Amino acid sequence: MGATRVGAFVALLALAACGAPAQQSGIDPATGVSSIAPAPEVVARYQAVQDADVTIPAVEPGYLTGQNPRTEVYYTGPDAPGTIVVDPYARVLYYIEEGGRAIRYGIAVGREGYGFSGNAVVGLKRAWPSWTPTKNMIRREPEIYGPLAGGMEGGLSNPLGARALYLYRGGRDTYYRIHGTNNASTIGRATSAGCIRLFNQDILDLFERVPTGTPVHVRSAEESAIAEDPMVENAHGLMVPLSSFPEDIQAQIQAGNIPWPKFIPPVGVVTQESAETGTAVPVGAPGSPTGAAVPIGPAGAAAAADPNGVFTQIN
Repeated sequence: MGATRVGAFVALLALAACGAPAQQSGIDPATGVSSIAPAPEVVARYQAVQDADVTIPAVEPGYLTGQNPRTEVYYTGPDAPGTIVVDPYARVLYYIEEGGRAIRYGIAVGREGYGFSGNAVVGLKRAWPSWTPTKNMIRREPEIYGPLAGGMEGGLSNPLGARALYLYRGGRDTYYRIHGTNNASTIGRATSAGCIRLFNQDILDLFERVPTGTPVHVRSAEESAIAEDPMVENAHGLMVPLSSFPEDIQAQIQAGNIPWPKFIPPVGVVTQESAETGTAVPVGAPGSPTGAAVPIGPAGAAAAADPNGVFTQIN
């Protein structure tokens, strides 16, 4: 995001139309993971899933914080039932239902996720899709994406995750994707690259709800500001309600003075082994495309080289 939009970005970030939840306390300063246990019914939605011959790992409950978990909410927007609405600024995706309701999913948003807005349709659906980095990604970060220029087969190590929805406009591929993830720690955050990703358990749910041809609307920053309550990115890269801060802090934020360092997600790769065991290979380490696995998630993030303890996946 350009410097000219930084001030506007704070005011335009948002939450669901049904209102902002209370601030989640107990966020570990080393990991950005909540120590407050989510409700049992929430945890139950994110248990391990057997999908054909692939076992999708359970989501660590500490990542099921704030607006990350799949939730049914009231929805008062103009979008028709059966529409997917993506809000990259609030980091949520809605599937609109009848009767003023919607299913809200927490999302991670990559750099490319801010480069598209407006209307599209789901042109293709793929289970366990293959993935190839774009030429721009290879040019921008050759040490990460160059070794993968030939593409990756579908599977747990693939950054598109268990399912992918391919957005088309005017009969042509937009190269904008809604997909799963091989790194649950990224959900709720703005990561280094890619489009829109969900927990694998959530993309399985959305995939079954939407047929090919489903309309999709991706909100602009201006639309997000109108539709949503003000949100701000905290020091851990997670979106929280502006109203959850003391009034003096709110005033600083509204003036464009964020009183904590900008969260910068470190870049790493997720391998087949790491996707199954909860470890990640940082760039430059033995076994990575550029050069020992280190843990990710609540148990091991503090041991990682990055003080925030979160490795983004490679898409």
